Amino acid sequence: MAGNRRVGVVLQDRDRRLLKELNVMRVADREQAQTAGGFGSVTRVNARLLALTRAGLLRRFFIGTSGTGQKALYTLSASGAQVVGASHRGLQRRKDESSLGGAFINHQLALNGIYCALKFGEIPLPEVLFRRWVSSDVPLGPSLLPDGYVELTFPGGALAAFVEVDMGTERSAIWEDKVRKYLQLAVSGEYEQRFGQGRFRVLVLANSLRRMHSIRKTVAKFTEKIFWFSTFDLVRGGGFFQSVWLRPTGEEPLPLIKEIP
Repeated sequence: MAGNRRVGVVLQDRDRRLLKELNVMRVADREQAQTAGGFGSVTRVNARLLALTRAGLLRRFFIGTSGTGQKALYTLSASGAQVVGASHRGLQRRKDESSLGGAFINHQLALNGIYCALKFGEIPLPEVLFRRWVSSDVPLGPSLLPDGYVELTFPGGALAAFVEVDMGTERSAIWEDKVRKYLQLAVSGEYEQRFGQGRFRVLVLANSLRRMHSIRKTVAKFTEKIFWFSTFDLVRGGGFFQSVWLRPTGEEPLPLIKEIP
């Protein structure tokens, strides 16, 4: 690749896969890059991240951690997006910039964890398959912009769900507005027209049990349907497909998908 500060690199299949996945995730840490790119070792992913950064296909910046160190994050450059024929959704950061992070980055990394678990993680129900994930900057209906959308398929059916990540920063009024808009989307016909599915769920992942129950209480004022709730810790500990989900009312944990006979 031309340029005084760039170093040529021979792209491998895993490199292209990583570039495409970074266009979905927008920003990723090393662990997420390793998972999404299918790299078998930390040494290998570190080498490729460095090579792709030096070639100008990725941009690297650093955020402070809870200790005294820094954590490297990677985002797709305009050149990297062009290589894989993707629209550029990377973050606008200076090369090797250091920062304290921020709400957007923390939110996006949490969302990426969900994405990686669903697309690349092991699904304990053998007949359930990951079909697609949709990330969009185009609102649904009246300014409703979900964090993500996932479809899983299984014999005789599918699970289609919007994903909402809550890091404890959104007021109750914002959630009330979201609930109204999701309920409107469910009856407007726009969802079926755009996604080709008849019904959807809204999966809400909160950063604590207290926060989860607070959102449940808000949602329950409007509906007992559509919404499913869990926390990042519960999903990490028991897995997405275990009985770690609650509905707006009731206290019995439920699996995301009932076991398929």
